[in-house]
This record gives sequence, structure tokens and C-alpha cells, in this order.
Amino acid sequence: MEFFCHHRDRRDSLTLRHELLEQHWSYMDRYSAQMIARGPTFGADGATPTGSVHIVDLPDPAAARDFAFDEPNYQAGVYRDVLLRRWRNLLGCTMWDFPGGRTGGNRYLVLGLGVEGATDLTVPPGRDDLIAYGPLLSDDGRTRLGTAALVRAADPDEARAVLGPDRHADVEVHNWAFGGRPS
Repeated sequence: MEFFCHHRDRRDSLTLRHELLEQHWSYMDRYSAQMIARGPTFGADGATPTGSVHIVDLPDPAAARDFAFDEPNYQAGVYRDVLLRRWRNLLGCTMWDFPGGRTGGNRYLVLGLGVEGATDLTVPPGRDDLIAYGPLLSDDGRTRLGTAALVRAADPDEARAVLGPDRHADVEVHNWAFGGRPS
């Protein structure tokens, strides 16, 4: 089962986040074989961390909850909340398979929340800029609650357009970068 996890930082937690960086990476290293995508989100300045995204393949919802809530930054109070949802990998690959690599161009997390209109979801045609793409699902995996995408785009408006017009009640766009230990 695939799960989308977005830990959102609480205000003024940057110092604690930096102190726990090695613990965070060590924790995530335990899940490296199950990781589909990972990386930090950033504020409008493109430099200040605002959260952390992990898309991971785990055996069941209990394992996903353990993954999300045992994470060292969560345990220490870095995060103010967690969005944890079932997810389906419509691209069938990981971020490491993205032909654009780790660098070059702007990267974004696009969250479409609350489904409007059609509930079916297909990968938009001709989107070589998609790094990860799939529906956010209910706990039982039967109901689409939104869409999560990681995308390379020129700007936030172009990133937002990957979800199409009027398909969600609300759309969030966050600066995002490939995560993991620096090489």
C-alpha cells in the first residue's frame, strides 16, 4: 500500500529541525527500499523549510501511522500537523527514475484537496515534468479525496496547472526539493 505523508513545520522550529537532521535521515534510511519520493518543502523564499514530504510503500495503515508519528522531528515537536493519506502511484516509478534528475528547474509539491467534478484520475498527457502523481485516498482506498503531485515547473502557476481547472475545492502549491542525504 502506498501512502502520502506531509509533515508541516510549526513556526519557529527551524533550530530544532537542524539539530535533528541526522536523526531524521537515519530514521528515513530505514525506509529507503520503500521510498517512492521524499524531500523538504520551503516557504515563498525558496530557502526556509516548511515541512517534509514522504511517499512510501508500506504493508498497511498501521505501519504508515507508525512511520509518520515515530519520526524524530514529529516526536520532538518540529511539526505542527501531519497529512497522512493512502495514495496510488499512477506513474509507477520513484523520484529517482525522473529523467530530469535532482537539479535543474523549480520543483513543487501540488496538493489538490477536496475533489470537485469527476472522481476518476488519469495522468495528464504529455507531462514529462511529473516526478510523482496520484490520488489521495480514504483509509480504505475506495474514495478519492484529492491529488498529490511533485512536479518540475517554471513557477507556482504552471505547477498548479498540472491538476487542471476546477477539479479540487482547494489547491496548495509548495516549493519542494529532492530529499535525502547529500551525495
